[in-house]
Amino acid sequence: LMVADGALQPVIRMISYPKAAEGKSVGEVLKQEIENVTDLATLIDPDRITWIDVQGFGDTKTVKQIGELFSIHPLALEDIVNVPQRPKAEVYDEDTLVVTRMVSLDDQREVQMEQVAVLLSKNCVVTFQEKYGDILDPLRERINAPKNRIRKLGPDYLMYAIVDTVVDGYYPVIDELGDHLEELEDEVMDNPSTAALMQLNRTKNLLVNLRRAIWPQREAVNSLVREENSFISEEVRLYLRDTYDHCVQSAEVIEMYREMATGLINIYLSSVANRSNEVMKVLTVMASIFIPLTFMAGIYGMNFEHMPELKLPWAYPVFWCVMGTTAFAMVFYFWKKGWIGKSA
Repeated sequence: LMVADGALQPVIRMISYPKAAEGKSVGEVLKQEIENVTDLATLIDPDRITWIDVQGFGDTKTVKQIGELFSIHPLALEDIVNVPQRPKAEVYDEDTLVVTRMVSLDDQREVQMEQVAVLLSKNCVVTFQEKYGDILDPLRERINAPKNRIRKLGPDYLMYAIVDTVVDGYYPVIDELGDHLEELEDEVMDNPSTAALMQLNRTKNLLVNLRRAIWPQREAVNSLVREENSFISEEVRLYLRDTYDHCVQSAEVIEMYREMATGLINIYLSSVANRSNEVMKVLTVMASIFIPLTFMAGIYGMNFEHMPELKLPWAYPVFWCVMGTTAFAMVFYFWKKGWIGKSA
């Protein structure tokens, strides 16, 4: 196994609960941290549904021990620790592996992405996460409710609930990006700046990464719905269809926002080009006005002795009147053409 440098040391937590049945009392939910992987063999009860949550896999020995305990296929174990993997669903003889990408917002409103692998076996669900902490706390609270559906169905429903929670985690991130794009749209329209362009490029790249995560994830969920799998019941397949719809909806919204970001970049470039055109138009108009004035000033600035106008007492004021009339006439002409003062 090739574990990435800097991978976190594994922290293993176990949640175990009995499956509720008609006419039977509901047992308690057991939660504990596992210090030694070898203890899991004695703690797992075949009559209870067990969720093993492994956060961090920086210890190759621990990961191998978990793989041996749950008879995880070597190829599946490689997909678990070699990150990032393309989201997918793989069916093996002893279990089913679902690789997904979890997205969340940190305290600085920055988007964080990490790989989550969900392994479904007969009575157990094992999740492998890159980092500590996740968005699955509401799901853990649901397990505590004895009348919740998650307590009435098998481990396949627990696997569905985990994948569905991960997929639903895209919605707040997408909403945040949508609000940010609306703010950038106002800024680009009112006052385009280099900082706005950098934010647009950053948001567009983030949307591309989200799209790369959600599109194959949609295919993975669809394969769980369509393909034969002895670990997933027909009842749970109905719920997975809803997760598939969420994937499709998220992918469509991400694609819409990506096109919106591309459009805003084009608007920014057009705004900058229009501003440059306006500046060039003003400079051209000013140069056009001063060209004839400069011509006249150049003629009467020459030091020739026999220039008749130089000896006349009224030549100087007449020269100024001619220059003023010429400048005014050109300004009036440009205004009538719509080149200054109003749109063409």
